[in-house]
Amino acid sequence: GTPQNMQDNPVYHNVVLQVSQFLGQRAAEARKAGIADVIVDPGFGFGKTIAQNYSLLKGLPEIARLTGCPVLAGISRKRMICGVLGVPPADALNGTTAAHVIALQRGAHLLRVHDVKMAVEAIRIVKEYHAAP
Repeated sequence: GTPQNMQDNPVYHNVVLQVSQFLGQRAAEARKAGIADVIVDPGFGFGKTIAQNYSLLKGLPEIARLTGCPVLAGISRKRMICGVLGVPPADALNGTTAAHVIALQRGAHLLRVHDVKMAVEAIRIVKEYHAAP
């Protein structure tokens, strides 16, 4: 759809599989064209319901596996956070940080953020957690 109607009634039978297949095809085309370094972005918030966005978040490992690419999670202050918390984007920092930690735990390789300092702190905590014996 277009930005004006893409949220009206997004329908997927399996959002993780369908997004992964689409991105995997595009990644293959990029590699065939000589582009060696490809990162995929599942498009959180674009033509997906809140529930579908959380399915994508949960499915990050599968997206990475099926596409063979590192995954970017662009979830900062998105409707998937604001809608659940009932807050405007300006008040979504805490929810964004929680979602960033989940994304990192689910294998996101990169985060697209609005609040760099807070995201770096979340990354440091997750790294320390994973480094613990």
